This record gives sequence, structure tokens and C-alpha cells, in this order.
Amino acid sequence: MSNPILVEVTRGSLVESRHRGSVAVVDADGATVLSLGDVETPIFPRSAIKGLQALVLVESGGADRYGLDDEALALACASHGGEPAHVARAERTLRAAGLDVAALECGTHWPSHQASALALARSGTTATALHNNCSGKHSGFLCAACAMGVATRGYVAAEHPVQREVKSVLEGMTGAKIPDGRRAIDGCSVPTWALPLRALAHAFARFATGHGMAEKRAAAARRLRAAVAAKPWFVSGTGRFSSELMGHFGARAFVKGGAEGVYCGALPELGYGIAIKCDDGQGRCAEVAMAAVIARFLPLGDADRKVLARFVRPELKNWRGTPVGALAPAAELHAA
Repeated sequence: MSNPILVEVTRGSLVESRHRGSVAVVDADGATVLSLGDVETPIFPRSAIKGLQALVLVESGGADRYGLDDEALALACASHGGEPAHVARAERTLRAAGLDVAALECGTHWPSHQASALALARSGTTATALHNNCSGKHSGFLCAACAMGVATRGYVAAEHPVQREVKSVLEGMTGAKIPDGRRAIDGCSVPTWALPLRALAHAFARFATGHGMAEKRAAAARRLRAAVAAKPWFVSGTGRFSSELMGHFGARAFVKGGAEGVYCGALPELGYGIAIKCDDGQGRCAEVAMAAVIARFLPLGDADRKVLARFVRPELKNWRGTPVGALAPAAELHAA
């Protein structure tokens, strides 16, 4: 099937480009609230499910054993920009478990936050694995491994006990069995498992409510949601969509993006989970679509609408700062 146009990009008065994709909104009982496009074909959710992966850190006892605070737990759910406070918090998490940067198997890249990358270069030093946007998640995996009493080396491998537990959590939360043929390797070297959007949305509805979960897992989800609501900056960083949006809405919205145009989220007061995939892999499409879904379903006050407006219809400017166009939800998503 051909997925619908979710977002249009205008320049002047004309539509310059269009983004197609799929959207699933599901409640905690598994009932479909909104379905656009193909929500049954498995997709790789990538970093959009870091909140679900972080359940292993809390359930293993690692968060309590190593005294991890809200900043550390938010960073475990993060795709951060490599700003100095992100790096320092990941380093402290490792140190709490008696580890250092050498234990990380996520690989190295320069900070995506431009000012931090420039400052690092000017200092004459270079990036380390701590600057990797996934270093918080990996530090959490290492703490979980220590708490479970298993080897830390090779913790990224699919057969490692930590990753087997992650797969078990995903199957339990989504209600979908994941055959090995749906496994690939993520950018940070851990397994990524393909799942349908509808199943992912159901998982985040459960994450939002605790419905259908054992109390231990429900408590872990509450703890992670509370940490992210308290410290949203640690989830992505300065000026970025997820941190900005959760910085305003707090516990009312949990959102997390992933590579290749994926976004997942939860609206706890409604008990809804959300999963979005843009066919062309563009994150700008996924952010507008997520903002539009939140604007459609979440009860909003005037201040909420003002904040959401710049995400639902973000303005485009040229290099001189002149407004030249905008992104906006297309008719089918807007009408939905």
C-alpha cells in the first residue's frame, strides 16, 4: 500500500516537497485510536525505544545499586547531543559501577551539538565514546550487566544476557514475538529488532499506564517517565525537539525519536501510545507528525497551543534569517 502524505513543505505559496509515512495511536487495551498508512509491516524503531530498553536497567536493580538519579535515568533514555553535562553524567554513571570509558562499546563520534563539537576541537582534545549520543543507554546497559552479575565485555552482542533481556522486554511490552530474522545491528552496535508500528504504539500505551504489566515493570516505567519529566534536557539537549517539548509538557507527554524518521511517544493521562515512521527517513517529518498527533489528542491550554504551534508548523528560514516557507501536517494527518 502507498502510505499517505503526512507532512508538506512549502516555499512561498507552493508545496515544494512532501513526506509520506505511517502513524499508529493505540490505547492500553490495544484498541486502535488512529491508524494512517501501513502500521503492520515491521520497521526498525532504532533509538525511539530507548525508554523501553532502559526498563532493564531499573528492573535489574542496577539503578538502585549504583544510586542513579533522575539525570542518569533520563540519559539512559537519551540520544543526547554530546554537550559537556551529557558527557559528565555518562562518565559518573560508569564510575558508580567501577567502570570507565574503555568499557563502552558504542563507538565514537563527535558531538552533534555544534557548539560543543567546536569547543572540543578548540581545546585540542578529541571525541570519545562518552560523546556518542547513545553513551547514556550503554552506561545503563553496563550497570545492568554488573547488577545481574554477568560479564560486561561483549554486552552489545545479541546473545549477551543484557540484550536477551532487552528482547524479552520488547516482546512482553509489544505482545509480539520477534524472530531472529528481524534482528539487525543499530548504529551503536546493539541489536535493533523490527516491530510493527501498531505493536510499538501498544507498548508505549502500556509504558504510559502500567496496564497489563507486572508491578515491578510498571514501577520501573513510572520511575523512568518521572526521571525524563524532571530532567528532559538530558534526553536530547539544547534546542532539540524532544527536550523542548517535554520541558513544557512534563509528565503529560513522553516522546523519543530514532534514526530514519521514527518517533514514539506516550500520553499518560489519556493512556495512549504513539508510533510514527516517515518513509524517507526524515526526522523533520517525524517531529511535525508527532507534534500534530499531540495537538490532536492532548487537552491543551493557550500556553500549550503556543508551544506546539512552532513544532506543528515550523518556519523555514534561509541563511540570512529570512522566512521562506514552512513545514505543516498534510490534509490527511491534519484531518485525523
